[in-house]
Amino acid sequence: MTAQYMARSAYAGTAAPTRTDRGAEYEAFARCTHALTAAQAGKCGYPALVQALHDNRRLWTALAADVSKEENGLPVPLRAGIFYLAEFTLHHSRRVLAGEADTAALVDVNTAIMRGLRGSEVPR
Repeated sequence: MTAQYMARSAYAGTAAPTRTDRGAEYEAFARCTHALTAAQAGKCGYPALVQALHDNRRLWTALAADVSKEENGLPVPLRAGIFYLAEFTLHHSRRVLAGEADTAALVDVNTAIMRGLRGSEVPR
């Protein structure tokens, strides 16, 4: 390697763009929502539905844990709303597994959250 090549490489841009927290959250919701939609459509079978529900529940459980912390910087009403949606998601997932409901409500909730994450900054 020449010194010129090394200098050019050192100042070159990175290949992968840096992702914001909102971007990472959006991606997590997008993955879960896509899996829920595909599983409900019957494209992947029951094990895929169970896995999609499990992953979605893990995401919502992590969010509930985060917003329950005192040091969370979101406004209290927004934190309470997110916690309520996490509870709804856990309850509705049980109904889906029991064959009493489908994933449409879960997809709707996730899609609404994704729209919010793509929107303007959250007011504090």
